[in-house]
Amino acid sequence: MFFAVFIFGLIIGSFLNAAIFRLHSGEGIVSGRSKCVHCGHVLEARDLVPVLSFIFLRGRCRYCKARISWQYPIVELITSIAFILLASNYELRITNYEFWIQAFFICTFIIIAVYDYKHYLILDKVVFPSLGFAFVFAAVSGQQPIVNSLLGALAIAGFFGLQYLLSKGRWIGLGDVKFGLLFGAVLGLKLSVAGLFLAYFIGALAGMALLALNRKKLSDKLPFGVFLSTAAIVVLLYGEKILAWYENLTGL
Repeated sequence: MFFAVFIFGLIIGSFLNAAIFRLHSGEGIVSGRSKCVHCGHVLEARDLVPVLSFIFLRGRCRYCKARISWQYPIVELITSIAFILLASNYELRITNYEFWIQAFFICTFIIIAVYDYKHYLILDKVVFPSLGFAFVFAAVSGQQPIVNSLLGALAIAGFFGLQYLLSKGRWIGLGDVKFGLLFGAVLGLKLSVAGLFLAYFIGALAGMALLALNRKKLSDKLPFGVFLSTAAIVVLLYGEKILAWYENLTGL
């Protein structure tokens, strides 16, 4: 079963790559055939096998020999690994509807992270439909009370919104404020606060590493959506365990 989930995750990761490209190009996400982003040649099935096509083609287009971005195998592998970890949380009972709900949000966070990394932009057309779905899920599932979802959304977006207003957009972008709504709605109040701390921690580590490698300067901006998305995925997978560990450690 793990192997089946692994393969399924690779396939979904391949779809996410296509979605990320088409969101930027303005093409329909599910319409049309995949093409080389350099020469425009329509790709055949043998060119679209997740990870393996990249390896066998040695990272180059079969037709124009242009380099294929490492984004493609990396996103496919990250999606696959995330699905395996999620499935293990449900003891491989992937028929559980909660598995599919969380898988959907993991995919959403991956799209947001990669798009923000590449374009320094968080798209409303990704955030707001997902936000609506998060509220509907909270209202009808009973797994997370709708009040908890609303409080999480307002708390995180309010925190980001205050930073945005005080800095006039220098500290944080408006897209991050909107993403804060989704972040809080999906995780709920308690987990979203934990996720926020984790996002800043990941961001600090990444920032120090980039400075040490001379890849960034102190004045440069970082795509915070990447760190928020990473933290959201970690909290979706292990948030309750992290909170339980912290409460046992502190005796709270």
